[in-house]
Amino acid sequence: MKRTILALTLTLGVLHSARPEPSNEEVEARKRALELAGAFSNEGFKIRDGNWCGSLKSGTGKVIQVNLYAGNQYWFSAAATDGAKKLEVTVYDEVGAPQTSEPYQEGTTAAAGFSPVASGAYYVKVQELEGEAASFCLLCSYK
Repeated sequence: MKRTILALTLTLGVLHSARPEPSNEEVEARKRALELAGAFSNEGFKIRDGNWCGSLKSGTGKVIQVNLYAGNQYWFSAAATDGAKKLEVTVYDEVGAPQTSEPYQEGTTAAAGFSPVASGAYYVKVQELEGEAASFCLLCSYK
């Protein structure tokens, strides 16, 4: 048992250290996403640890699976670098049905407020509707 835990710890350490450093564009997108999420923290929302960063092209999106709990409220805040002109954040349930959420969109930032009625897996899609290729970052806030 101790060997298994040690092997798992070593493997996770190797996987973590193999992760590339975020690019300057991803750092900038995260900074912008944190600024947007900060507005929700004024309403009592706490930012979850972790974030999702990557690149987007116009007309394409990235889908991230999240585990959400009934009774909580969530805001998913996304921001992109200047190549993007318009982002959209959409929430889907486990079978891919769009969920009713409170949208926010302003240029290179977008967010979706959502309160699940059932706990479980949900999917958040960040999509670039207009613009050029850009880096993005998605954060989750809850209360």
